[in-house]
Amino acid sequence: MKTKHLQIRVEQCLVLAKASNCPRRTFGALLLDPERNVILMDGYNGGPRGGGRLCGGEVCLRDQYGVESGTRMEIGCHHAEMNVICNAAAGGVATRGAWLLVTGEPCALCAKLIHHAGITRVIVVHEGYMGSNGVEYLEAHGVTVQRVDGPRDPRLAG
Repeated sequence: MKTKHLQIRVEQCLVLAKASNCPRRTFGALLLDPERNVILMDGYNGGPRGGGRLCGGEVCLRDQYGVESGTRMEIGCHHAEMNVICNAAAGGVATRGAWLLVTGEPCALCAKLIHHAGITRVIVVHEGYMGSNGVEYLEAHGVTVQRVDGPRDPRLAG
């Protein structure tokens, strides 16, 4: 995929993240066909499908309880990576051999989903939200992780 096309996809993914209703942070994810340079499916983090209530309503329970990033995955919204893979499954869209563009590093649980879905490359917006994550898992299981420039995680100093 050409650099200019990838940059356009990054911009699209960042705009998609704005659809999230999570009060803590917003993520977007795009499932891409690298050969045809088209978006196969999209997803973002938030509450259950159909407008279900977020875990803590207007406040994030992860913040309220001081949950460390990358832990206690049962608390919080549905992740963008989870949503894009489930959206693909529900729509009959194959994930094998696809690439995934995401606005932050996947957590360990999402990394397992990505690997088992047959996604071969994960493109992470560099310096997007980081914490305990599944990048090591992805790399250890043959999934290429590529970082691209994007907005800086506001929690990082300087």
